[in-house]
Amino acid sequence: MVDLKHLRRNPEVYREAIRLKGVALDLDALLALDAEVQGLKARLQELQTERNRIAKEVPKAPPEARSDLVARGKALAEEAKRVEEALREKEAQLWELLLKVPLPPWPGAPVGPDDSANVEIKRVGAPPEFSFPPLDHVSLLEKNGWWEPRISQVSGSRTYALRGDLALYELALIRFAMDFMVRKGYTPLTLPSYAREKAFIGTGHFPAARDQVWPIAGTDLYLTGTAEVVLNALHSGEILQQEELPKRYAGYAPAFRSEAGSFGKDVRGLMRVHQFHKVEQYVLTEASLEASDQAFQELLQNAEEILKLLELPYRLLEVSTGDMGPGKWRQVDLEVWVPSEGRYRETHSCSALLDWQARRADLRYRDKEGRVQYAYTLNNTALATPRILVMLLENHQLPDGRVRVPEALVPYLGKEVLEPCV
Repeated sequence: MVDLKHLRRNPEVYREAIRLKGVALDLDALLALDAEVQGLKARLQELQTERNRIAKEVPKAPPEARSDLVARGKALAEEAKRVEEALREKEAQLWELLLKVPLPPWPGAPVGPDDSANVEIKRVGAPPEFSFPPLDHVSLLEKNGWWEPRISQVSGSRTYALRGDLALYELALIRFAMDFMVRKGYTPLTLPSYAREKAFIGTGHFPAARDQVWPIAGTDLYLTGTAEVVLNALHSGEILQQEELPKRYAGYAPAFRSEAGSFGKDVRGLMRVHQFHKVEQYVLTEASLEASDQAFQELLQNAEEILKLLELPYRLLEVSTGDMGPGKWRQVDLEVWVPSEGRYRETHSCSALLDWQARRADLRYRDKEGRVQYAYTLNNTALATPRILVMLLENHQLPDGRVRVPEALVPYLGKEVLEPCV
């Protein structure tokens, strides 16, 4: 959510943001509704003032005039009730529209309608050159008995169950990522995989991406697709002190996505599944571009270091205005090379949202001058599996079909090579 006062004063700034990010929103209708709300508030104040005046006059008025004053007071009360009802309705409508207003992107963002306008920043590491015909990750899973093919009969499509060394490898990766983030000074948290609607509104997943989220029947809860949803709500309603910032969290939780709209995409293997595991980086900073930029670079560097420790070739993309989402100030994606596809695929998405989430989630702090301000939020993946397994299996495969374990993971797994499960 954006600052409504700033929106009123600078409508063209947000009109341009709506255009750049391709958001379906009639800003003129929003401003007209806002004017109605302001008019109703003014009228309500007038009615209250008049009622107070009459209430003071009644005891002093002559007996013959009191009945008229009382009748006038009742009429004003009835009108005030009608205005209050109209105001509540209009405020609710305005709130729904304000939730859709995008944050203007940073000036350096590439302008374009979708991911085709994303710009590559750099590449790190070279794709592997194999002296043998390499296998794709599904073939490696099948050859080594590393997944349970019966799971689709039990849990449906887009599910997975790992076996043997690969099951242990997945667990090792999660602990590796958490330990890495702790070394970087982040507070580790294991979190629920569900939250109330308010938390999803706070991150911006609602209302825009509601179709990607599964409701839990019979409750007011929804399954989360990232620990960001819970992390972003932890300090909702509090007033932190500036000295407490930045807050740095590394949150782990199983994640769930409906994958609505992805019919026919990545249906084979581990690339796009309904349930996965994710360690999320989250930072809450003071309201300054300098603090936000510093945290952004920190989150980005953390992700790069993790990929380097996993010995994976990757690239960075500056995400375009039409691809970054309505709440993003800046977004940089990290993509890792997938040999079987001959291309890079996203593993991390580093985002700065300034105060867009904080206003929705009521994340505030008191600055050194005693003023209460909305904080700035940022997030990035630390590690998500099983997608990262696709890259690890394919890039580190050996001629006999086994898979090499990166040096940084050997202490967690206790072996240098993943062996077949028999």
